[in-house]
Amino acid sequence: MNVVLLCPGQGAQRVGMGKDLAERFPVARDWFAEADDALGLPLSRLMWEGPEEELTLTHNAQPAILVHSLAVHAVLASHVTPVAAAGHSLGEYAAHAAVGALGCADAVRLVRRRGELMLDAGARRPGTMAAVLGLDGDRVSGICAEVSDAESVVVAANFNAPDQTVISGDPAAVERAGVRLKEAGAKRVLPLKVSGAFHSPLMAPAQEGLRDALNGVTFRDPLAPVIANASGEPVHRAADARAQLDAQLTAPVRWVASMQRLAALGAGARFLEIGPGGVLGGLVKRIVPGVAATSLGTADECEVFLRQQGDT
Repeated sequence: MNVVLLCPGQGAQRVGMGKDLAERFPVARDWFAEADDALGLPLSRLMWEGPEEELTLTHNAQPAILVHSLAVHAVLASHVTPVAAAGHSLGEYAAHAAVGALGCADAVRLVRRRGELMLDAGARRPGTMAAVLGLDGDRVSGICAEVSDAESVVVAANFNAPDQTVISGDPAAVERAGVRLKEAGAKRVLPLKVSGAFHSPLMAPAQEGLRDALNGVTFRDPLAPVIANASGEPVHRAADARAQLDAQLTAPVRWVASMQRLAALGAGARFLEIGPGGVLGGLVKRIVPGVAATSLGTADECEVFLRQQGDT
């Protein structure tokens, strides 16, 4: 079956994630053990038992979500053929691993390091993020530029849907932007509980360390194109995959453009969100009406999907 893969980003984590997959699918159980070995720590136990406050920490949440996504992929791999893939923020690493551009063990080590670097950058220069609902992304970007100055900056960080954009930056600038955005017609501006101003210039202190980590692993040409967050365009070559993962640390996630491009690449294919939650499946239906999208994160969901394909 031809599919387009979608891999979720931070915020989808929850205690118990992936445990049922390990219990019912040996291939998933083996992957959880491999991921623990790759990190040299019992990540799977943290995923399954918590505590929640520790799982939510950036350097734990990011590898946990990636590991869950690739566990689902391991279950489905022999039954589906990806024609394209995309991942939201850290999910872009899972997407590359799912189409063979990046080894799974390398991917989990990379996102663990990425999370550590982002957490450290957030501690050096504290920032925050907020979701803006009911306003066009270009208008959000314009207002962010208007209220930013040399000492306090805010940018549009995630273009998640035509009427949903996340802003990111210095707390004072995010607050100023929130006031102006409401005046401009935003329905709501919701503060997010995060450890830093992700996908903004405030993440720049993490750039060199992430670049070193990316240069320390082997990338291969993907078996199917991956839509890059930073450009919204397909990546076909190993060198471009590394460069785009570097760029997305401080660049916005262009999810609307990515889904529109992905729909054109994967015309007629079924969209599968692999990993915890179902946010991306919902977003793609809003961005590209009529697309067939299914979210697969639990053992029950995977079993139903495989049964429908006649692969029980």
